[in-house]
Amino acid sequence: MAAALLSEAEIQRGSMAEEDPNGNQHGPAAQSSRAPRWGPQHAGARQLAGLYSPGKRLQEQICVVLCVCLVTVNFFFLLIHFSNDHILKIIISIFAGIVTADFASGLVHWGADTWGSVDIPVIGKAFIRPFREHHIDPTAITRHDFIETNGDNCMITILPLAHMAYKFLCYSPEALADLYPWECYVFALAIFVTMTNQIHKWSHSYFGLPRWVTLLQDCHIILPRKHHRIHHVAPHETYFCITTGWLNFPLHCLGFWQRMEGLIETVTGHKPRSDDMKWAHKME
Repeated sequence: MAAALLSEAEIQRGSMAEEDPNGNQHGPAAQSSRAPRWGPQHAGARQLAGLYSPGKRLQEQICVVLCVCLVTVNFFFLLIHFSNDHILKIIISIFAGIVTADFASGLVHWGADTWGSVDIPVIGKAFIRPFREHHIDPTAITRHDFIETNGDNCMITILPLAHMAYKFLCYSPEALADLYPWECYVFALAIFVTMTNQIHKWSHSYFGLPRWVTLLQDCHIILPRKHHRIHHVAPHETYFCITTGWLNFPLHCLGFWQRMEGLIETVTGHKPRSDDMKWAHKME
């Protein structure tokens, strides 16, 4: 049965009881010492968490500082150059930026979940490791601070935000007026890409969320908790978009991810999620 068509009861049975909170005290896995258990006590989760290095932490800190500075500067420039002349284009551009960010989150999430290995030099431990940890300890992300949660996403947006600031500093007012809707698209895309992992973290947080966050989730402006739980039904093969989740259902209906996986497996011979399953079944 397609994951999107699972009942609430089936989703509850097939995913970790995150409201537990994170103790994994219920279900068959909790009754057996042989079954791979989810949560921070899982052998694979402990090993993966231990691979978070001081060098990785420094990279995240630098990226967060640079990104916050660039977002502030560009927002200031957007306010200065704002005009009602292109208001409809601006609204469309912002919406398009949000949708693009949702698709980009799905593409990156699908790629890192499905392919590659923690053993790949440099990128394995730095960027694939968190995805492996997340499937066997889904609420580990709720114990990460702001830097660890958002550092990598901030890194992604530094170059486009820097280029945007350069244009505001160097282009003529006439050129900026023509480019303004495009810059609104880039800024909205950058903001939602930057916020994607924070939104993802909120989708796993069942305690202590601000009311405004739960309101945005309930209105499906950002990724709702129940919606994202569909992805966490093993083997984690659908609903990859984690910014707003707006594209999850249409992409699922199109079989987009499955078609992509079939094409790549045919060309390369590599099976999807093989490394992910290896970590899930690690017992020691």
